[in-house]
Amino acid sequence: MAILEVQNLEKRFGSVEVLKQICFSLDEGEALSIIGSSGSGKTTLLRCLNFLEQPDAGKILVRGETVFDAAEPGFLSPAEIRRRRLHFGLVFQSFHLFPQYTALQNVKLACELLAKERPDYQKERKAILQQIDERARALLAQMGLSDRAGHYPHQLSGGQQQRVAIARALAMEPDILCFDEPTSALDPELTGEVLRVIRSLAEQRTTMIIVTHEMAFARDVADRAIFMDGGAIIEQGPARELIEKPQQARTRQFLARYNAE
Repeated sequence: MAILEVQNLEKRFGSVEVLKQICFSLDEGEALSIIGSSGSGKTTLLRCLNFLEQPDAGKILVRGETVFDAAEPGFLSPAEIRRRRLHFGLVFQSFHLFPQYTALQNVKLACELLAKERPDYQKERKAILQQIDERARALLAQMGLSDRAGHYPHQLSGGQQQRVAIARALAMEPDILCFDEPTSALDPELTGEVLRVIRSLAEQRTTMIIVTHEMAFARDVADRAIFMDGGAIIEQGPARELIEKPQQARTRQFLARYNAE
């Protein structure tokens, strides 16, 4: 069974159709790259999956459970949205770290807030917080940032900040980790740092959706790829095959300059 199924997802902003009948699935341990021009709907798709936008039509299922169905009457409560959002972790383009907190505190914060809702929190508070701290430190170590745990965001490079953001997303143990152009705010040298981390996660079979303009990376790291244009999926298939031998004319046009390099 697919870990994620997206069925006929649609999103409009006013009269503009931003997503049109989006359908795809994702297996556990699979890395999916989403490519396409700016404005093609890639970021909006991630925002819909993470409940930052509400689709106008369609369904989203995670592990067979319907987490969104536009046909359902009424609105989800904020608490229910938070619960369903936990299926997804989102790493933004611009880090979005809290400047007043250290790297370690940024990684722990959401976990600590969520822990307070546990019925055993008051009784087991010390053990729970110690667990969260140990997990956060282990993730920072995985990101190569053990020696930066006590640093504030302004004391970190852009690549280091993005790696803290990845650790923060992983700390929530999401079913699916989403990246929204994670290197777009970085210079080429720092881009390599972040791409190496994502490559390592792919090798560990972390289930991921990666919106990226790094075509060589998408080709070499992802299992499958989707090309979007004008809010629709134009083509999808094995990543290397799609990027090196696209079948659709619009995909070929988009990729021509990359394959010529």
